[in-house]
Amino acid sequence: MTQGATAMLRTLLDAGVDTCFTNPGTSEMHFVAALDATPTMRAVLTLFEGVATGAADGYARMADRPAATLLHLGCGLGNGLANLHNARKARVPLVNIVGEHATHHAALDTPLQSDIATAARNISAWVRTAQQPATLGADVAEAVSVAQGPPGQVATLILPADVSWGEGASPAAPRPPATPAPADAARVAAIAQALREASAQGGRCALLLGGRALREPALREAGRIAAQLGLRLLGEVFPTRLTRGAGLPPVERLAYLAEMASVQLAGLTQLVLVDARPPVSFFAYPGQPSELTPDGCTLHTLAAPDEDVLASLSALVAALGAQAAVPALQPPWRPSAPRGKLTAEKVCKAVGHLLPEGAIVVDEAQTSGTLLPGFTAGAPRHELLALTGGAIGQGLQLALGAAVACPDRPVLALVGDGAAMYTLQALWSMARERAHVVSVIFNNRAYGILNLELQRVGAQRPGPRALAQFDLGQPALDFVQLAQGMGVSACRVDTAEAFTAALARALAQPGPQLIEAVVPSAFSGLKLRVLPWLLRALGQMPLPVARALKRKLAP
Repeated sequence: MTQGATAMLRTLLDAGVDTCFTNPGTSEMHFVAALDATPTMRAVLTLFEGVATGAADGYARMADRPAATLLHLGCGLGNGLANLHNARKARVPLVNIVGEHATHHAALDTPLQSDIATAARNISAWVRTAQQPATLGADVAEAVSVAQGPPGQVATLILPADVSWGEGASPAAPRPPATPAPADAARVAAIAQALREASAQGGRCALLLGGRALREPALREAGRIAAQLGLRLLGEVFPTRLTRGAGLPPVERLAYLAEMASVQLAGLTQLVLVDARPPVSFFAYPGQPSELTPDGCTLHTLAAPDEDVLASLSALVAALGAQAAVPALQPPWRPSAPRGKLTAEKVCKAVGHLLPEGAIVVDEAQTSGTLLPGFTAGAPRHELLALTGGAIGQGLQLALGAAVACPDRPVLALVGDGAAMYTLQALWSMARERAHVVSVIFNNRAYGILNLELQRVGAQRPGPRALAQFDLGQPALDFVQLAQGMGVSACRVDTAEAFTAALARALAQPGPQLIEAVVPSAFSGLKLRVLPWLLRALGQMPLPVARALKRKLAP
């Protein structure tokens, strides 16, 4: 007879889930004990559930298959919810295992008793409470199948302790993966006709790419369409995973600021969504629209999240006769090494100067990373992972998960100081796993993004008490000591030369490194109305868009 926990782990392994990010408690002890009977399951201990869930997201983005999490009861799930929200928005596969009290114990309403299923439904496409050891293997196999999608989803399996320790379980065979269908021929033909007619009449057309459409094969097909019709390639604001760099079709990402995104979209008559959502403002603002698709623009969906993105793009290429079209490719280019007093702009410039081939860049730099896309556009081929769900405090654990999934690739995490403090415990797991992650913390001693948002919502004349809510300087955070206390080598720099040297050393050395970059607020010396010209100079924005945006942002 097989114990439930052992059958669960063997089912996970047979389905290709061989990594679990854990923060276990008493109810999960039999799962932990079963790890010795299943040595091929890699268990990565984290000190906080938000690290486990964020790392599982980063792993799935790079491995294209799910990791599991192991969380302790409803409170543990609660601690991990923010990054499960981000994972849901990223549409990644994730098997979320939450321990529960034994079935006969739950009715006693003990201190840790809670309604786990209700909390899990907020972030899960599938929730089930295992009822008995005999059916646990089938439950696990179904959870993995649902998680894999398409699209990728969070599947939460609640595991009562007595089901875990009970005998009579057996592993279940993995379910065959679902095969996504391409867009139907009629839809492809209708979109091709609409694009042809609009282009012939001088209309402005664009593809808005998201999800799997931002990987290399799909980008090249989209590039052929753009070359054939002269349309624009736009990307989602915060991509799950974007392959970019020299030799690839460049994609103009929509701006986070709705004022900028609305100008980027202005004048479009046809907008085709490819594994992307319609463009909307992140928040509501007084006097500003929430839906950003311009009036008079027709929205089309070429490929929905559950469809075959690459096959759908290839079908549109064929319908347009664009098979021989040569896509425009990003030429190789690196900025020179920056000099002088360190600023956020110079950090981004140094990253572009040094970024190695095959790097994975996790961008949670907030306002400090505004100019990063331009400085790295012509860098060697690399992957970009972004904050898909907007719940800040994910960058470090995304990097941890990506490094576990791709141990031979350097990972660079660019994180704001405020965001880093949400889940700084990820550094300890990086040290424990000897993950090759270089964490760059932009220390401007402020929630810079919230200072900007205070202006954008029209708050009148904020005073010192209001502004103090975004001030992180009293007391000053010391990221060097914090990192060293968790076993990560760290240094602090305040000049461009020192930062460039530190980054070069960190990228060349195995294991985790942290660089605390002391910089002024990104917007203290950068007026918002100047930003369009900087983006234009860096090749991130067409000249007409930059001109229109400058007029809109002018005082």
